[in-house]
Amino acid sequence: MKYILLVGDGMGDLPVPELGNKTPLEAAHKPAMDRLARQGELLLVRTVPEGYPPGSDVANLSLLGYEPEKYYTGRAPLEAASMGVPIAPDEIAFRCNLVTVEYQGPDRVIMRDFSAGHISTEEAGQLIRAVQEACGNKLRTFYPGISYRHLLVHKEGFPELATVPPHDHTDRDVTAFYRRYLAVDSFRELMQNSAEVLAAHPVNEQRRKRGLPVANSLWLWGQGRPLQLENFRQRYGIAGSLISAVDLLKGMAVCSGLEVINVVGATGYLDTNYEGKADAALRTMQGKDFVLVHVEAPDEAGHQGLAAEKKQAIEDFDARIVAPIVEEMERRGEPFRLVVTMDHYTPICRRTHEDWPVPMILFDSRGVASPSQRPYTEEHARQAVAESGLLLDSGRRFFARFLGEES
Repeated sequence: MKYILLVGDGMGDLPVPELGNKTPLEAAHKPAMDRLARQGELLLVRTVPEGYPPGSDVANLSLLGYEPEKYYTGRAPLEAASMGVPIAPDEIAFRCNLVTVEYQGPDRVIMRDFSAGHISTEEAGQLIRAVQEACGNKLRTFYPGISYRHLLVHKEGFPELATVPPHDHTDRDVTAFYRRYLAVDSFRELMQNSAEVLAAHPVNEQRRKRGLPVANSLWLWGQGRPLQLENFRQRYGIAGSLISAVDLLKGMAVCSGLEVINVVGATGYLDTNYEGKADAALRTMQGKDFVLVHVEAPDEAGHQGLAAEKKQAIEDFDARIVAPIVEEMERRGEPFRLVVTMDHYTPICRRTHEDWPVPMILFDSRGVASPSQRPYTEEHARQAVAESGLLLDSGRRFFARFLGEES
């Protein structure tokens, strides 16, 4: 049996006026997902335990069947694992975004863009290396990542900070959060000096001339200590791979012993290489038992409040990931179980994550006892669960059902 987990990050939503008061999932043309939903089961799964932040870190740990209550230490250590950056027991890792903020006088800061206009990896690498040269020292080291997503590792003596994700506060006043950095001597010096480095850098000068958002500030968040995950193969008895453009997901693979498959042109945005991801998934399934394919684009559109783009991302996910994978697996004739899901909701109107149970398709190529006979939408999943009772209260229960261990 082959097991395929396809994750459209943040696909879930609320009705959007721009889409005729439909959710992007309802408005999207997605024949492949709708067919799977009608012929398979529609479930609701709680991927975020009560009291935990509804981030992709917590939610995707759940989708792999790991209990966040047992394993979760923070987002940044997972990204460090992906980047091959070791975290010692006396160190802490911070996710370090390059962001665009607007300073309104001496006392007010507005978060304008959590991604600095989805700055390119090449441009961002130059900026982070300049920050490291000017601000790095024996206690802190900066590591360049992908696009706006980078890493800071802080050695002993690091301050305790309550941080927030910048993507939760687009076009909002973040002065109170910014002041938390300034209240700590070492971080105040870092924020001020790094801002000067960024403002004067040629990369930002060129972006200004081209009318693009400038990466004029760092934003530290998602901090955590090293974590250890139980080996995936030992836990489930199957070997697997993971395909994603996002370091967070790759880090989960590294920590759990899944093979990381890097796809050229996978960007984590609307222009990602969908075909490359689908082809890589089909290749790895010739030798592995399990693959997770993660697509970030719907979540990115949700954070930006872009309804048409989110709908397009869902349609691309359907036509360029779900459809070709299912068609080829059916052509091969080997039995498989396939899940289509989101990790969490990212409503357009809120531009941030919500911890609501996520609608999920569970399809078995051999058929299921009670097909839902409904298309794949948030409301149809709720209706199906009202009849079936298939509301699973944890990722561990979901994964057991995925593997056919729970009926």
